[in-house]
Amino acid sequence: MRILLDYRPALRQRTGVGQYVHEMARALTPALGEGDSLVLFSSSWKDRVSSRAVPGAQIADARVPVRVLNFAWHRLEWPPVDWFSGAVDVAHSAHPLLMPARSALRVVTIHDLDFLDHPERTAAEIRRDYPALTASHARRADLLVVVSQYTARQVESRLTVPAARMVVCRPGAPPPVFNPFNATPGPILFIGTIEPRKNLPMLAAAYEQVARRRQHVPALVLAGKRGEQSDVILEQLRTKATAGRVEYRGYVSDEERQRLYAEASMLVLPSLEEGFGMTVVEAMQAGVAVIASTRGALPEVAGDAGILVDPMSAADISAAIERLLDSTDERRRRVEAGRAQAARFSWDGSARTLMAAYRDALARRQAGV
Repeated sequence: MRILLDYRPALRQRTGVGQYVHEMARALTPALGEGDSLVLFSSSWKDRVSSRAVPGAQIADARVPVRVLNFAWHRLEWPPVDWFSGAVDVAHSAHPLLMPARSALRVVTIHDLDFLDHPERTAAEIRRDYPALTASHARRADLLVVVSQYTARQVESRLTVPAARMVVCRPGAPPPVFNPFNATPGPILFIGTIEPRKNLPMLAAAYEQVARRRQHVPALVLAGKRGEQSDVILEQLRTKATAGRVEYRGYVSDEERQRLYAEASMLVLPSLEEGFGMTVVEAMQAGVAVIASTRGALPEVAGDAGILVDPMSAADISAAIERLLDSTDERRRRVEAGRAQAARFSWDGSARTLMAAYRDALARRQAGV
């Protein structure tokens, strides 16, 4: 079985989707059976896939601007990806829209459906294509990969795709990092793309409430790639009375990301919608207490280890922050519970599940089911 995986989101400044693709590719190579191979597909005018990115994988590198190819694929369903890679048995898209292929099993990944309800807070290409095309592409796909039970339920009900054609492949936890517990609270941390659905103005309002009630409050540190409307969001944060205590670090390397977790007293993710929320698992694995929204898949991911808050209530978020600042025992308990929760997420396990799903879908198609 020759598997082609769309690696384009992982080429540079990986966000959640890019990190998912990269780590899944790394986990797939040891899960391959005899005669199986993995091909990483890339399309870019200037960015190349390093041969060291995923040891053991082949590379199909199309020197075509990604926007040009996406327009041709989404609107014309041409050219087939086989032109660039040679014959493949599985063509796996990293996004909800199919990659055209001559005869390969066609697979799409759906992280969330926020773009259906709020196209205004997505990038222009997503606004143009995803709301109009996702339902039809999902119904034509041979297999749908989703990242949580929450997303699976959304896809089944909203796109009318039967559960039998879906497989849940959750992101895994990174390697364990045993940072020593610090009784003195460090920075309050947010990691994620700076975009509207991350709800950062509400986080800043909650932080402002905490700062008004306390003489000493740790800095609020934001890290992540700039996204749609990020300039507007960052300007809103600069107008807050606590602007001097809010630090925006921009996109950070993996090494800097781990330093931020090592220093932080808590991670706060007040998102309005998440198909998974990879930073929650990362933080728990690194020994950081988590405050997360009650929306989307975040309750499923955080489990009992996280403190869940109403993302539309600055008072609720600020109370949770103060709860962790005021009680060393509470933070320690959340850290211990978080490590146990993070241990439930495995890239290797998800990769084995995905390989089995490929084989089952190929068998169904050969049987005409």
